[in-house]
Amino acid sequence: MHFVADLHLHSKYSRAVSQSMTLSVMAQYAKQKGIDILTAGDWTHPLWFKEIQSQLEEAGKGVYKIKEQHSNLKKEVYFLLSTEISCIYKQEDKLRRIHNLVFVPDLATADKVSKELVHRGCNLSADGRPIIGLSSKNLYELVLSINNHAFLIPCHIWTPHFGVYGSASGFDSLQEAYGELASYIYAIETGLSSDPDMNWQIPELKNRSILSFSDAHSPAKMAREATVFDLEMISFENIRKAIMKKSSEGNKVAYTIEFYPEEGKYHFSGHRNCKVVQGPKEIAESGNICPVCHRRLTEGVLFRVQQLSDEKLLGRAVIKKNEQGLHWFTDKLHEQPPYVKLVPLLEIVAEGLHSTVASQKSKDMFAKLCNELDSEITVLLKAQLADIEKIAGQRIAEGVKKVRSGDIEINPGYDGEYGKVEIWKEGETNGTKTDSPQLSLDI
Repeated sequence: MHFVADLHLHSKYSRAVSQSMTLSVMAQYAKQKGIDILTAGDWTHPLWFKEIQSQLEEAGKGVYKIKEQHSNLKKEVYFLLSTEISCIYKQEDKLRRIHNLVFVPDLATADKVSKELVHRGCNLSADGRPIIGLSSKNLYELVLSINNHAFLIPCHIWTPHFGVYGSASGFDSLQEAYGELASYIYAIETGLSSDPDMNWQIPELKNRSILSFSDAHSPAKMAREATVFDLEMISFENIRKAIMKKSSEGNKVAYTIEFYPEEGKYHFSGHRNCKVVQGPKEIAESGNICPVCHRRLTEGVLFRVQQLSDEKLLGRAVIKKNEQGLHWFTDKLHEQPPYVKLVPLLEIVAEGLHSTVASQKSKDMFAKLCNELDSEITVLLKAQLADIEKIAGQRIAEGVKKVRSGDIEINPGYDGEYGKVEIWKEGETNGTKTDSPQLSLDI
């Protein structure tokens, strides 16, 4: 069975996170968005850990659900235990700032990891995403010494300032960052500014899972990226085996749901304050010095991917279109699962209504679509356009169609600035592109 998972989230105890990020609210939004499995992230924070202990109960091996007295949900939403930890340290005379996502199979292991971090001088009460002085390798050593079924995934690996491959403080290989423990890095997280095809170009990721999660700081941002697992049953161990690609029971990653990477905050290079934005071609021609302030540009994800990629691995993505007009990006080498690229439904609704994502009109229409057609993910991936049109009108149905087929324009994001999506190009009122030939794909 397919289960939609968003396993990188933050709680109200993390900085710059909505106070609505509580377990019960997250579960309610999960139903609206179509998520089956969430993470009870930030479990290193002592106050949040107490809430997890008091509000969740075991629902299987390594998975939890909200206790009945804290929930009014008809559909069960499950929680795993993962948390983001910020490692800031010096290695090879360079300051490294690497974010890692740590997964543990039970609350007892989580508690032991937190206590060991405190013994090493970490202030876990300061932030739900704690900053520690351990290297990424030392953190992983600590986690494995407590429970060898725990594992670690590098977060948003291309982000300039906090990704393991990031241009500002990262490394050129997983081996540099994790040493002999690199062989225990079974997967990476793409981040919003890269998609799987960009990661397929990196030789050392060949046999590793390419995962995507939202890193949401508010309920509305949940599932903007997600991973869909094909599992015999929901359990920590089945998900672990699926990620490791070592399951004899058939547990695997079925596909991932992606942002258009151009919409991510670091896709292109540039300086936000100087309003300078450059793609890899411009960087190659004119260098990485800002023409306005004459300092080094924040080098974007696309530029960094090209630095580390293998030309022999370019062009692996093959587009296949299903009967809903949705473009599936498949690996022609058949080594990695497919993926889809989508724009969040609220953004489609807002542009379709000539409104904003913050307007009540947009929020009401978004909720109506999700309620009547099951969930946001169902609307974006599976719903018939005629059914969308009956509820929301022809223009919003057309917007979903255009997003499914990639018939949109995006001014790429850079230096912390999100890209700007235009579903309807200037002067365009109706879809004008001819449909491409339809190919079959079983998903």
